[in-house]
Order: sequence, then C-alpha cells, then structure tokens
Amino acid sequence: MEQITLQEAQQMVDTWIKTYGVRYFNELTNMTILTEEVGELARIMARTYGEQSFKESDKDRNLGDEMADILWVLMCLANQTGVDLTEAFRKNMEKKTKRDKERHINNEKLD
Repeated sequence: MEQITLQEAQQMVDTWIKTYGVRYFNELTNMTILTEEVGELARIMARTYGEQSFKESDKDRNLGDEMADILWVLMCLANQTGVDLTEAFRKNMEKKTKRDKERHINNEKLD
C-alpha cells in the first residue's frame, strides 16, 4: 500500500469534507467527537488488554479503525485551526528530545 504523509492525509480529509461532508462541524463539536472517539478506543483497550470482558456490542470493534477515527477528527481540527500537523509533530519531537533525552534512560523504574 502507498505511504501517505500527514500533509497528504490532512488534504485528503479536507477534500472528503468538501466533497461529501457538506462542511466541517464546528470546532467545539469536533472536540466533543474527538473525546467520544478516544472513549471508544479506551473501551477496546480495557477489554483487550485490561481486565474487563467484552460485551456483545464490543466484539466487532477494530482497534485500528478506532485509532483512525481519532486521527480523522484530529485532522479535521487541525485543518479548521490552521495547524500543519507535519510541522507541529516535528517541533514536538524536537521538544521531547531536548527535554527528555536522558530522563527515561535514567529512570530506574524502566530497568
């Protein structure tokens, strides 16, 4: 399968919204949807890796699909607010590396 950059994915979301979605939901609605989608991922994680058992309604859920739903809404929010996720991610990695380059290596809890 062809690789997609974050920038290309953001453009794909924007094109889809403008072609099929009529318009973006407002930012607050999308933030609420993002929270809902994270909750759906948490449900699957709790049942797959935690101690909760699956309900019948949970059995057809797909971990990757739930993560993609989160990514979709996050990209909607990025598009709406003018955030270039590629650049934001690059800067975030630099920040984490500068701040934490020795923190985790020196954490005795991680041995």
